[in-house]
This record gives sequence, structure tokens and C-alpha cells, in this order.
Amino acid sequence: MAAVLMGAVGASSVRAADLVQHVVCLKFKEGTSHDDIRKVEDAFRALKTKINIVLTLEWGTNVSKENRAKGFTHCFILKFADEKDVNAYIAHPDHKAFGALLGPVLDDVFVIDFHSKE
Repeated sequence: MAAVLMGAVGASSVRAADLVQHVVCLKFKEGTSHDDIRKVEDAFRALKTKINIVLTLEWGTNVSKENRAKGFTHCFILKFADEKDVNAYIAHPDHKAFGALLGPVLDDVFVIDFHSKE
């Protein structure tokens, strides 16, 4: 029997097998100011409060010593109840507004979605 999670989605339950991890890694254009990067960080973090289908949002900056980041400095990991919610998030006006803020300072982005497995 699949595990059922309760919580962030209110009274409804979410099957653990349906959960989707949405991973976004950002590479900023050379010369992007610390202030502009901070604005992107703040705006990305705010998406959790603006879009109620985001179950969790974790983020951080690269600290790896392996020198394999290919210039990517930031990673954001969001959790959704299912792929339908990921698609709704992508189409959401607040997500699109975030994209407009990010676009001028973005050099590259890497996105992958996956269902967690043990």
C-alpha cells in the first residue's frame, strides 16, 4: 500500500508515489550584481507563499569543491503533489512574473522533475 502524506495540501491527502521533485539550477550572466541575485533569490522563495500548490521549497548555493557545476550557482528544489500541479505551477501568473524578473540576468537554467524513489 502506498504511503499517504497529510499536511501542506490541507485536508486532502497525497500519495508519496505521486510526489514530484522539481529541481531548478540557475547560472547567472557574468557581471550580475549581488543585489540583482538577491532579488532573484527573494522572488523565487516568495513563490511558495504565492502559489499554494508548492508543498515545499528548499534552496541553496553551490558549495561543491568538485568543480563540476558548469557555472551554475543556485539550486531550488520544490515539491508538488503530482505532475498536474507542476504544470499548473509553470503556467501560474506569479511563476511567469518571476521568469520576467529572472530573464535579464539568466545565462542558463537546468530543470529536472522526478518522482522520488527509495
